[in-house]
Amino acid sequence: MKNKFYKYIENLQNTITAKLEEVDGSAKFKEDVWSRKEGGGGRTRVIENGAIFEKGGVNISAVHGELPEVLRNQFKVKEGVFFACGLSLVLHPTNPFVPTVHANWRYFEMYDEAGNIVTQWFGGGQDLTPYYLFDEDATHFHTVCKSACDKHNQSFYPKFKKTCDEYFWNAHRNEARGIGGLFFDYLKETDDFLIEDRFNFVTEVGNSFLESYVPIVEKRKEIKFTTAHKDWQEVRRGRYVEFNLVHDRGTLFGLKTNGRIESILMSLPPIVQWKYNHHPEKNSEEERLVHVLMNPKDWV
Repeated sequence: MKNKFYKYIENLQNTITAKLEEVDGSAKFKEDVWSRKEGGGGRTRVIENGAIFEKGGVNISAVHGELPEVLRNQFKVKEGVFFACGLSLVLHPTNPFVPTVHANWRYFEMYDEAGNIVTQWFGGGQDLTPYYLFDEDATHFHTVCKSACDKHNQSFYPKFKKTCDEYFWNAHRNEARGIGGLFFDYLKETDDFLIEDRFNFVTEVGNSFLESYVPIVEKRKEIKFTTAHKDWQEVRRGRYVEFNLVHDRGTLFGLKTNGRIESILMSLPPIVQWKYNHHPEKNSEEERLVHVLMNPKDWV
């Protein structure tokens, strides 16, 4: 399974970066192949200063070795050997009317002393962070997510949508990071689902990503924007940074396990503002966005 899934994310990285280069029409992804001294490595691809994308990355990695202390504590084991691989992407467009998007799909195995798998699971999801809210874009994104889920189980979308709303929550701000999507973790083999079923579901979601995001980019990329629009985008990007550095499990895991810092912090936008006690104008589009972020809604 680990070889099968790694081959999948290798191909998916190629598919996604090729399409995003086509959409951008100017910048190309720069590739950085790296290795981890404890075992494994990855292939980081970053795009910057493009016609559409101010900064973005589509990264894959496969790491293995002795369980880091943070995972030994989490799993309540004294020792163990693990393998983990995944694809992670974040795209920060230049135009404030085009939303930021994040997605990742990952697989984990842990072994006993004889090398037998003692636990294995999939995780991942995708979520959208707009700066100006177009209801039809939110509905489109969630409709694609729901369609991918419904092909496998009718209960998946409502469950994983709710989990996403709860996970991407800036508790210290009492607001969501964005308008959500899907988030799932620890998808193990059960009486109802074989590990192969989990693979089929996660790859279905991964394959749906471009359909969920690219039409939104194409629809909004030509909208004219002002310095005021850009200022608002950069203030909201600050909230994105706050979530990633304060709450995000993946970021914190990478920082605590000697992860590759450039790949971990690839998710952060290039230009951000923090304005003291900032509030949007009454009855503005900016205020409408914040209201929705404080009150997550069903989009489909």
